Amino acid sequence: MLLVTVLLAVAGCTAPRGPTARPSASGAASAPSAGPATGPAAQARAIVARLTDEDLVGQVLMPYAYGTSATTVSAGSKSGNQRLAGVDTPAQMIAKYRLGGLILVGFSADDPTSTTNPTTNVDSAAQVRDLTTGIQAAAKALPAGVPALIGTDQEYGTVTRIKEGVTQLPAAMAFGAAADPALTEAAWRAAGAELAALGVTVDFAPVADVLGSSGAGVIGSRSYGSDPAADATQTAAAVRGLQAGGVAATLKHFPGHGHTTVDSHTDLPVLTQSRAAWDSGDAPPFTAGVQAGASLVMSGYLDARAFDPGVAAVFSSKVLTDVLRGQLHFDGVVVTDALNMAPAQKYPPGDAAVRALNAGNDILLMPPNLGAAQAGLLAALRSGALPRTRLVDAVTRIVTLKLRLAGTPQPAMSTVNTPDHLAAAAAVAAKAVTVLRGRCSGPLVSGPVSVTAAGGGWSRQRQWLADALRAAGATVVASGGTAIHLVGYGDGAADLSAGAAVTVAMDAPYVLGSARSATLVATYSSTQASMVALAAVLAGRAPAPGRSPVAVGSLPRTACGTP
Repeated sequence: MLLVTVLLAVAGCTAPRGPTARPSASGAASAPSAGPATGPAAQARAIVARLTDEDLVGQVLMPYAYGTSATTVSAGSKSGNQRLAGVDTPAQMIAKYRLGGLILVGFSADDPTSTTNPTTNVDSAAQVRDLTTGIQAAAKALPAGVPALIGTDQEYGTVTRIKEGVTQLPAAMAFGAAADPALTEAAWRAAGAELAALGVTVDFAPVADVLGSSGAGVIGSRSYGSDPAADATQTAAAVRGLQAGGVAATLKHFPGHGHTTVDSHTDLPVLTQSRAAWDSGDAPPFTAGVQAGASLVMSGYLDARAFDPGVAAVFSSKVLTDVLRGQLHFDGVVVTDALNMAPAQKYPPGDAAVRALNAGNDILLMPPNLGAAQAGLLAALRSGALPRTRLVDAVTRIVTLKLRLAGTPQPAMSTVNTPDHLAAAAAVAAKAVTVLRGRCSGPLVSGPVSVTAAGGGWSRQRQWLADALRAAGATVVASGGTAIHLVGYGDGAADLSAGAAVTVAMDAPYVLGSARSATLVATYSSTQASMVALAAVLAGRAPAPGRSPVAVGSLPRTACGTP
């Protein structure tokens, strides 16, 4: 298998690519010629050569652990960690299983009815920095002596783990509507710098899935849109920006989740595209992301009938070795989607871990039973069911990535939420606003206005919009007047207001196809910056330059400019 020689774009540039692995007749990738005698790859080979079986297995495991700190956790987090791994704290989990990394999650093991607020891994920016510092201290005490990979799902939009105290970018679809790769790269560079300051080293983003008409609702605004070429441009820009900020980017969900009508968390979606349709319709963003230097690719629970019928890509060497490494020439780290998802449950945890590693994954994300995963891998290694060369190759890639990331100094916390980062996010939000029906100049609303939402929801967004409208000179009243109705993630046709003069989609804009309002606007995102940008358009202070990156019923992509 191919040893990683190039993994991370540093300061916006990628180092020269090493030799490319080619699949052999057996389905395994052949090793390239040895690289230089020094550098991260050579250092990684030397480190891996001295690791025990337990240390090698630990490096490929990336579970989650409960708690706000690596060493001091709540009673609920302690109980949760005991259930997960027979330990009290994240630091103890790292030590016991010699873990190569952890993923930070936004859920809690605390009693939700308790008078004390449930604690998660991501309660605040300062807390995340403290947690990651403790995780690194525990990792560096292991025999491997290398940093941990600390990942999280910070896609922005509907999948955002760290929400407080950091710059919030719009959802991916807003970037697609803005269609400005320079703005995309700048915004993701800001995000990368902030995540690096917090101690996150791997972001499981960007989403490279191209939306199809039949499956758009599953991925929705997490995607840049339905045009493969446009999505490829956006994906590459996001990768360059994120990695220039010092964080490893992850392309997901390979080979593409945008055409599915089934959520892979609950069942195994089937992809029926032909190989030619995949090459032209799904591959471009992944190819562009790989060429931009993406450090990781996440394999998905997707039954791609054109490649390996009946087998989830997570467990398919035909998908991961033949296509991802052979056709797309990806030489970085492959990480599974979470192994606690339903399609993986057809196998016992140890068996699933072995199958995933043998298929070509390097990191096993969120195994449902950490002890069983470790035991299964060790048993397979000693029986020969898991070739030692496969495990060594995976760990060498992982350690190489760690050493490359460690070569960039961690930014100070003063990097977080700075005016220039907020401005980068605001620039994208402003350029994304799209009028799909209504006037394109002058105020879109007149007289007193009120801001409503289904069931009285979206309180923060209603307040942000009301404040921004007042700042733009509008008169905002509690009820009556000209109604501006907000719909967002999870809302559908039943949540529309027949009497609203303006309906605004703060997520994927498909719901606007059923709206009766004279004016229809899409922001694709519900951040404060998006609400401020929306207010400027409604008040006639700014144009609506966006263009919907997906088809919305019979509506034009924009009512302002080229439809």
